[in-house]
Amino acid sequence: MTPTIIQRRPFNFLIAMLFLQFILYVTIFFNVPVARQIIGFVYFTFVPGFVFVKLLRLDKRVGLVISLLFSVGFSLAFLMFSGLLINESFFLLNIPRPLSLMPLLIILSGLTLLGGVIVFLRGEHVTASESETFSMPAPSVLLFLALPVLSIVGATIVNSYANNLVLLFTIILIALLFSVGVLSKRFLPPKFYPVAILMSAIAILFQSSLISAYLVTFGSDIGGEFLAFSITKTNAYWSPTNPFPGYVIFGRFNSMLSITILPTTYSTLLNLDPTWMFKLLTPFLFSLVPLTLYYVWKQQIGAKYAFISTFLLMAQSTFYTEMLALNRQMIAELFFALLLLILFNNKLKHFDKVICFMVFGAALIVSHYSLAEIFLLFAFVSMIASIFLKSSIRKVTAGLVVLFSVAMFAWYIYTSSGSTFNSFILFGTYVRDQFSSFFSLSSRGSTVLAGLGLASAPSIWNTISRAIAYVTEALLAVGFLGLALQKLKKHQFGDQYFVFILTAVAFLVSLVVVPGLANTLNMTRFYHILLFLLAPLCVLGGATLIKIVSKRERIFWVSILLLLVLVPYFLFQTGFVYEITKNESYSFLTKNRMSPFYLYYDMGYTDAHSVFGAQWLARNINSNQPIYADVPSQNDFIYGLTYNYTVLSNVTTIGTGGVIYLNTLNVEYGIIVGSTLTWNSTDLSSVFNSSNLVYDNGNSLVYQHSG
Repeated sequence: MTPTIIQRRPFNFLIAMLFLQFILYVTIFFNVPVARQIIGFVYFTFVPGFVFVKLLRLDKRVGLVISLLFSVGFSLAFLMFSGLLINESFFLLNIPRPLSLMPLLIILSGLTLLGGVIVFLRGEHVTASESETFSMPAPSVLLFLALPVLSIVGATIVNSYANNLVLLFTIILIALLFSVGVLSKRFLPPKFYPVAILMSAIAILFQSSLISAYLVTFGSDIGGEFLAFSITKTNAYWSPTNPFPGYVIFGRFNSMLSITILPTTYSTLLNLDPTWMFKLLTPFLFSLVPLTLYYVWKQQIGAKYAFISTFLLMAQSTFYTEMLALNRQMIAELFFALLLLILFNNKLKHFDKVICFMVFGAALIVSHYSLAEIFLLFAFVSMIASIFLKSSIRKVTAGLVVLFSVAMFAWYIYTSSGSTFNSFILFGTYVRDQFSSFFSLSSRGSTVLAGLGLASAPSIWNTISRAIAYVTEALLAVGFLGLALQKLKKHQFGDQYFVFILTAVAFLVSLVVVPGLANTLNMTRFYHILLFLLAPLCVLGGATLIKIVSKRERIFWVSILLLLVLVPYFLFQTGFVYEITKNESYSFLTKNRMSPFYLYYDMGYTDAHSVFGAQWLARNINSNQPIYADVPSQNDFIYGLTYNYTVLSNVTTIGTGGVIYLNTLNVEYGIIVGSTLTWNSTDLSSVFNSSNLVYDNGNSLVYQHSG
C-alpha cells in the first residue's frame, strides 16, 4: 500500500524559522532561565542541520527519524566548522574574543536563517509520509518516557540522601520493559523501538553522569578535555597551538574541536555552566548513537534483531562509565555511526552519500583522532576488497578514502604542533617494541586476559558475571561463523557490509594476538567501538543455535535465548547484582560502600570541598609559585585551569614559596597517593609542620612554605 503524501506549503517552513529565531533572541537577550538553555539547545542542535537536510532533499528519501539524526550530525558539524571560521577570521582581523556571545549568535543564526530562506525561495513543498505523522503511542511508550525522569531523580537522591533504591528500580524497569518489548509486539510495536532505545540510552547514561555535581574521570581523559574546553571558553578564542608545549597529551586534546570550539559555542550561547555541558548535553548527544546504529542494523537483520543488538551495546559497561569521561569520543562516535548509516543506506543517491561522507568524515577527524584512524582502516579495507572482488557497488571509493586520509593527516600534523600525529607515530613504535614480548601473556594487558578467562575473579559473583560475558563472546563467534557459511553458500563475499564485519573480527583478533596493541586505546574502548559492527553477530549467534536445534529459525525462541543471556549481563554490568549481594564493584550504585581510595583515585570522584580548594588556589597564588599535591588532585585542578604541579611524596622538598594542596582524600581519610606509592598523611607531617596553613574549608587545606 502506497503511503499517503501530505503536502505542506514552504511558506509555513519559513514562518516557523522566523518564529524560532525570534524566540531564540528573546530568551538569550533577556537571559530567561531554563528557556534559554532548552530553546537554544533545540535550535542549534536541530535547526541548522535540518535546513541542510532540506537543501539536499534528504528528508524525502530517508524518513523522519533518520532525517532528525542527520540534522543533529549536520548541526554539530556546522557549529564546529562555522565556529572555526569565526575564530580564524576574527583573529586575522585582529578582533579579540571571536567565540563570545554576539559574534556566535549573529553569524550562526544568520547563516541558519539564510539557509531557510533558500529553501523557501526554491519553492518546493515540504513532504512527509503518513507513517511519519504523529499517532497515538502505545501505553508502553509512556513507561519508556518515564525512564530518564527516574534516572535523574534516582541520581539526585543518591547524591543528597545516599539512597539508591530509585536507581535500582530504574535498572530493573529497563530490563523488564526491554524483555516484554522483545517478546510482545502488542506491548511495544516495532515502530516505537526508536523511542524505547533513545529513552533507555538516556536513562542508562544519566544514572552515571549525574551521580556527582562535578566531573568524574572514571580513570580516563575528561580532566584534560575539560581543561582544554575551559581555556578556550575563558579566552573566547581557540588557539591551534598547544598552551602546554611539554604536555603532548594535552596537545592532542587541544586539537579536537569537539572539546574546544563545540562546547564553547554551546556553553556561551546557552549560558550553561561548563560542568553541565559535559554532564548533560554531551551524554544526551551520545544517546543518539544506539538509535543511529539501530537503523544501520535494521537494514541488515530486521527491526527486532536490531533492537536486541542495541541493548547489548548499551548493556556493556564501557557505554555508561568510561565513555562518559571521553567527551571527544562520544561526539566522534555519533559521526562514526552516521557514516555507517550513509554508507549502507540504499535510499540515498551517490551525490548525497558523497556530501554526507565529506561533512561527517571531516567532523569525525576534528572530533577524535583514534576513531578517525579506525574508520580509515575500515574504509581502506572496504575499498581494497571491492576492487579485488570486482564489486559492482562500491560503498567506499578510492577518491573518498584519499580525501579522508589527506584531511586527517593535514589536521593532525598542523594543529597543536603535530601532537596528534607524533602520538600516532609513538603508538606505532610502542607496538613494534612490544613484539619482543610476544610470548608473554601479560603484554596483552589485564583486560584482555580477563576477557580470555586467564585472570582470577575476586568473588563468585564476579566469576558468574565473567561467565555470562563469555557467553556473549561465544554468541558473537557463532554468529560470525554462521554468517560466513551463509555468505559462502550464496557467494556474497562482495557484500561490503560483510567486509566491514570481517575487518572488525580481524581487528578484534589482532588486539588479542599483537602485544601492546590493546593498550594503545584500552581494550574496553576498542571492544565498545567494534560492537558497532559486531553486536548483531550476538543475535545471529542465538539464531544459529536455535536453527541447529530446531532445524529452522524460530524468532520467539531466539528472543528467549538472548534475553536469558543479555538481561543478566545487563544486571551484572550495571552493578545491580553486586549492590543486592553487597559485593564491591566499579558501579556508582555501590558508591556509598566504596573505599575512599577506590572512589577518589580509581573512579576519579571529587567533591565540593576539593573543588573550592582548587579554585581558591587558582585565585590566590601567582603562576610562578610551585604547587605540590597528590595524584588524584589533578581531578580538582581542572577547575583551577592547571595541570602543572609536582606530585607529593615523603621525600618531597618544598621550594621557596611553594604551596601544598590537600583534598578530601588527604584530609578526611588520611590517604596521599604518590606516583608509585601511597602514604598516610601523618607520614608527611614534617612537610606540613614546616609550612603555614593559609586555607581551610574543612576537607581541603592549603599550606604555604615560608622557607
